Amino acid sequence: MRQMRRLELAHGRDREALAAFRAAERLADRLAPSHPLVARDRAWLLYTLVRLGDTERAEQALSGLGVHDSDRAEARIAASALRLARDNPDAAAAALAPVLDGSVSEIPRMWLALAFLLGAIALDALGDPDAAGNALERALDLAEPDGALTPFLLHPVPGLLERHARHRTAHAALAAEIRGLLAGTRAGPQHGAPPPPSRPEPLLEPLSGSEVRVLRYLPTNLSAPEIARELSVSLNTVKTHIRHLYAKFGTHHRAEAVDLARALGLLAPARTSPASR
Repeated sequence: MRQMRRLELAHGRDREALAAFRAAERLADRLAPSHPLVARDRAWLLYTLVRLGDTERAEQALSGLGVHDSDRAEARIAASALRLARDNPDAAAAALAPVLDGSVSEIPRMWLALAFLLGAIALDALGDPDAAGNALERALDLAEPDGALTPFLLHPVPGLLERHARHRTAHAALAAEIRGLLAGTRAGPQHGAPPPPSRPEPLLEPLSGSEVRVLRYLPTNLSAPEIARELSVSLNTVKTHIRHLYAKFGTHHRAEAVDLARALGLLAPARTSPASR
């Protein structure tokens, strides 16, 4: 259920997410106030208010948190988003400091990735591009294993990602995928464009993290040996993952696997050249 509420946010359905988090808050009354899930849902509610631009109510929600809850990682991260929305990167960075330096423990991976992404945005606004790049690389580190792109959809930073891609990064393919997704989201449907193809049935067996990493390279012109070098694994490992991908997609060709992966939302949409528009 929490995953569904986060998906509402990731797809820009902020009001639907707000209604869902308010419903969760009512259900949370049955739990102990100190329960970590209660604090997490309250932080999501605060964060959703920020997304909706209702910073006044977000401030009220933040001030209504107890001292213990306001020190939790999720609340600090939501508070940093609020400070950024109010053009106060100094306060945003201060709110995040205990999260980014590891003083606050037991943080879900997605929240921690969001924290480092917000930290990158704050540091970039404060004129510290090197520190912003380090924070962005850490956010990508956390997103890579599970392909957790939600933070980057909630806070689109295509310019920051583009600048980061020019420097040394261990996540060039992931950064390119995120930028492609953001470009597709911003572009919206083209007038007179054909309707999108119907979504195929979901995979019966989910992809492993290693298979996802190999999948992201399939739309490129890189050969299997080149993909192996990019991922610092053996050629046999890449070939095994590609074979498993074909089996799970029910295909025998790279192009077919890429088309199905895009239709399932596992890859960025294909880009069109100006001549084809």
